[in-house]
Amino acid sequence: MIPDLSDPNLYHAGDQYEIWAQLREQAPVCRVERPSERPFWAVLTYEHVNACLADAATFSSARGMRLDADPVATKAATGKMMVVTDPPQHGRIRRIVSSAFTPRMVRRLEDNMRLTAIDVIENALAAGDVNFADVAARLPVSVICDMLGVPREDWDFMLQRTKVAFSDTPDADKGQIAAAHTDIFLYYHELMRERRERPQDDIISALVHGTIDGRALTDEEIILNCNNLVSGGNETTRHSTIQGLLAFIENPDQWHRLRDDLELLPSAMREILRYTTPAMHVLRTTTREVEVGGQLIGADEMVTLWLASANRDEKVFADPDRFDIERNPTRHLTYAYGAHFCIGAALASTELNIFFEELLRRAELAELTGEVKRVRSNLIGGIERMPVRLTRHAEAHAQGARE
Repeated sequence: MIPDLSDPNLYHAGDQYEIWAQLREQAPVCRVERPSERPFWAVLTYEHVNACLADAATFSSARGMRLDADPVATKAATGKMMVVTDPPQHGRIRRIVSSAFTPRMVRRLEDNMRLTAIDVIENALAAGDVNFADVAARLPVSVICDMLGVPREDWDFMLQRTKVAFSDTPDADKGQIAAAHTDIFLYYHELMRERRERPQDDIISALVHGTIDGRALTDEEIILNCNNLVSGGNETTRHSTIQGLLAFIENPDQWHRLRDDLELLPSAMREILRYTTPAMHVLRTTTREVEVGGQLIGADEMVTLWLASANRDEKVFADPDRFDIERNPTRHLTYAYGAHFCIGAALASTELNIFFEELLRRAELAELTGEVKRVRSNLIGGIERMPVRLTRHAEAHAQGARE
């Protein structure tokens, strides 16, 4: 019997890895029936997930990119927001956003990433006992705000509002979510007005001054794509950071190996991204009848591509459930593949690299002080609470004393 892979309780309990392994072996492409919802297909192996991601003509994003999304909201955003838009329109929007990544902007972002990471880590070290989920939330939203053009004095406001707006748990307060989105939309409107008059090196400026076939983007298109960047950039990096630290806590030899040789940082961060895969699935809808893994899937069928399962595929990754910072190669699908490959992948990887580099320089390996609480979601594989104790690394403490 195929389990209901849309059940958020499955991921809250952390039971998904064994189930995915069984399905990869016995039913790598399978139809999932649900008692009160539309059935969907699940694709679980690296080979088939990768092939589906590469074929945007057959596997469309225009009908939604995740299970259980609001169909009304999806329909309103289709063709306007990158994540629910197919080529060639997707490419036109993407080129406008990409144009903002000038060398000057990228240098500014990376400089601010390091300053923010140091500040966040130093504050956590001063506190000692912290919920690391709160610590890890600050850097990603700061980077996204910086990228969009939100002034530094408003970063705390955006952090608070985005945490509410993009809550992805079934028991989240819908009224609070709607109110938070309204606050963010109103903020974007004001920022758009300012950037039309005084453009800067940021994505808001690129969007308000960009054109598609000679037509300026509407306010709705600009706001939708800002939201797309905030939700994508914040969730992936935040949960990779939290779960990355947990992986080190559970595998202390890997922490000490990395501390001894910081040149392993790039491969360690790739392993964190593979091992954690915060966005567990992406949804596609078939535009025609197609065969995948020996299964015939009809037109207009929902197909979920389980990135997190593909990243644990034993045919691609030896001993896939082992956390190995020297794993090579690490051809993970955390950032997807094809037309919808994450537009901020390079910056997100840099952000992760900088955070762990500064944490390794300053802190001993964190100690868990309480129960880890996982997110109850079929989309985000993450942690909402991870109490830890952080102490300063002995060498960093001695260096500070000498200075």
